[in-house]
Amino acid sequence: MQQSICEATTRTTLRRMGYNSRRPHWVEDWKNVAWSDESRFLLRHSDGRVRIWHKQNEDMDPSCLVTTVQAGGGGVMVWGMFSWHTLGPLVPIGHRLNATAYLSIISDHVHPFMTTMYPSSDGYFQQDYAPCHKARIISNWFLEHDNEFTVLKWPPQSPDLDPIEHLWDVVERELCALDVHSTNLHQLQDAILSMWANISKECFQHLFESMPRRIKAVLKAKGAQTQY
Repeated sequence: MQQSICEATTRTTLRRMGYNSRRPHWVEDWKNVAWSDESRFLLRHSDGRVRIWHKQNEDMDPSCLVTTVQAGGGGVMVWGMFSWHTLGPLVPIGHRLNATAYLSIISDHVHPFMTTMYPSSDGYFQQDYAPCHKARIISNWFLEHDNEFTVLKWPPQSPDLDPIEHLWDVVERELCALDVHSTNLHQLQDAILSMWANISKECFQHLFESMPRRIKAVLKAKGAQTQY
């Protein structure tokens, strides 16, 4: 069993290396990429305190913990995308994202965004390796529209290469800074949507400018995880 885990890790590392060795000098071309991701913001953790959002292995800011919440807790899951030009839509998801729901997001949100932002069909759409992203109905849809934009081949287990992770962090920090924290899911969703809409252009364009540094860091780490 241990051998199989090590082999899988090695394959993932090699795929990351292969991806990055072909793209270390993308600078302007990264501006043709639209990034996407899902994130879940929790209202209450199992200890009874409110927890908004945090990354794995990251300590929670005490300001994100309060003691009084509506019974039931739960959380709000959202899907979002952005490009060099603008923030894209942020879509609340009422349940765990499956292939059918993701297909609706692709057709209703990704498609019009990509064709509007990249009318010359030179845009790249990035998505991670979530199971629903690899479903056959999703792959077939992209094949049917491959003359309009390209799905960027993305290495698995690579959140350090994905700048949208930092936008989730921006939203989380803004939520933590609120004088009055959300006490129910409706308030939490409204707050998330508001924080997303107020992310500055300077903020998300700076993330694009960080891509060459991210690539360099992965190459230096020989495909292992980096600080990003």
